[in-house]
Amino acid sequence: MMELTDTYFKGRGSQLNTHNKFNRHQYVQEYKEVLDEEFLVNHKTEIICTHPKTIINKVDSPDIPGEYSVNPYQGCEHGCVYCYARNTHEYWGYSAGLDFEQKIIVKQNAVEVLEKQFSSKKWKPSAIMLSGNTDCYQPIEKELEITRRILQTCLKFKHPVGIITKNALVLRDLDILSELAKHNLVSVMISITGTDEAIRQKLEPRTSTYKNRFKALAVLSAHNIPCGVMIAPVIPGINNHCIPEVMELAAKSGAKFAGYTMVRLNGAIGPVLKDWLIKNFPDRADKVWNQICEAHDGDVKDSRFGVRMRGQGHMAESVRQLFRLSKLRFMKEELKFEFNTSAFNYKAGDIQMSLF
Repeated sequence: MMELTDTYFKGRGSQLNTHNKFNRHQYVQEYKEVLDEEFLVNHKTEIICTHPKTIINKVDSPDIPGEYSVNPYQGCEHGCVYCYARNTHEYWGYSAGLDFEQKIIVKQNAVEVLEKQFSSKKWKPSAIMLSGNTDCYQPIEKELEITRRILQTCLKFKHPVGIITKNALVLRDLDILSELAKHNLVSVMISITGTDEAIRQKLEPRTSTYKNRFKALAVLSAHNIPCGVMIAPVIPGINNHCIPEVMELAAKSGAKFAGYTMVRLNGAIGPVLKDWLIKNFPDRADKVWNQICEAHDGDVKDSRFGVRMRGQGHMAESVRQLFRLSKLRFMKEELKFEFNTSAFNYKAGDIQMSLF
């Protein structure tokens, strides 16, 4: 039986800082009665600026469509408790838990580096994904506008770009997205994990409301921007029953394609989600955890290509069938979208400079 712990940080997904596997030592609190400044949590978000040499990442996973991704930010203030990207924060010396959503690494020179890579004669255009790791429209983007400037760069070079986000802030960039869409250079996936706002506030506390995400789909569709819904991840006992309703509302909002993934808890995400389950759903925490395990043949850290994103067994099969039937019912005419790579112009940077 899982133990119920008593600490809860409102407005955050993770409720603890997991041990970083790259650190030889770790802090532990032996006595809860003693005030220890190491364990006083600062709820403020810390922005950490970096200047990378490259910004385009090669995607080696056969489970993820597309060859490349661009991540203007590392860490994500959305605080989605299940996020597979949490583990990447350990490479920066931080925890995959609270640190991931409180310490946001900003790639300040992302646009300049991207332009340099696009300007190379060796670069062959292929759709890049914003973002393959953390959400490119997380709260700090409203102020910094790095994602917007990346989209402007893609438009300038006529380079294809895909977007996946949980934030309605994407609508801010309708002007650029509309121009990209005229050349078949963009598609947008809105990630919607359910319809219950009470669960959303605990599961992914700083994302846009479900209502605003469906609205974002409707606005994108009205502007002829190819858009779809991603139900990811599906967590047995938490949101699997929401699949039909999400598909119906998404289709009514103009979504033209859809996808889903099963939750998988690689690396430090297992302890993060287990702790979250205990604190938010103590009455069903064991049942949910066991169902997640069952969906991955007993291994929540399942990393097998071709299996890890869909799971296996009775639970995974029931989710697959529910998604398939919902798609047949609400989205029969799925859009077969293909990015345009023929319009790319690596000399666009030179043309821009010639104007000065």
